Amino acid sequence: MKNFSMLAGLLLCSLAADAQQTIFNVPSSDITPAHRIMAQVQLDINRDEVRSMSTLDYGLNHNWEIGLNLYHFDYERPDHAWLRNDTTIRIPYAPLLLFNAQKTFDLTDNLHLGLGGQTGLNVAAQHKTAWVGWAYGNLGYEFKEKHYKTVAGVFAGNRRYLADGPTMGVHLGIDAGIWYEKVHVLADWASGTHDYGQLILGAEVYLGKHLPLALGWRRSNQDGEQALVLQLTYSPE
Repeated sequence: MKNFSMLAGLLLCSLAADAQQTIFNVPSSDITPAHRIMAQVQLDINRDEVRSMSTLDYGLNHNWEIGLNLYHFDYERPDHAWLRNDTTIRIPYAPLLLFNAQKTFDLTDNLHLGLGGQTGLNVAAQHKTAWVGWAYGNLGYEFKEKHYKTVAGVFAGNRRYLADGPTMGVHLGIDAGIWYEKVHVLADWASGTHDYGQLILGAEVYLGKHLPLALGWRRSNQDGEQALVLQLTYSPE
């Protein structure tokens, strides 16, 4: 709880903005329009594991959105089994069912401000369920008719969510619409030696106006582990 109090003060001082939808790993500065739905599914595929993360958000009035996440729904390939973890912080607790919420503010036509986070419990526990949580904030900027977007912000979470390592850090991201709503270049990075700390580089191709498919390469900060990332998003914008 101390970490989240520290983060709240940090965010209020730094005027950050965020969104539940991600670039790859890092929240973007987009928000779901009022009374519309955004859905995103991501697969992280490495030599030993296939990890899935899913998000469903509903836009409210006044730049609010709420939603649900199913995170760390992971298939262990060598064991041919689904991962359940509620005993060690060497890896995040899994799987996680989370509630998310976000509020953004338009500072200018191109600059966005907001606060957000997600919290919930590990499900399918072997021994016990436990609370997990994460809060974050980004300063988001758009330019060239909003075809290019950058985010920079801070985050904090407990170790059951992040795994062993620092409980606070920074993250950065860019979404470059070099051929807007056709082909985008994506990149994001988060600090830390925990599970969230990683670099992802990739590209996104629009299968339709509201259906971008992204392909990325991931490298872990902790040990250099590499993986293929696939991400499909339904965006009402």
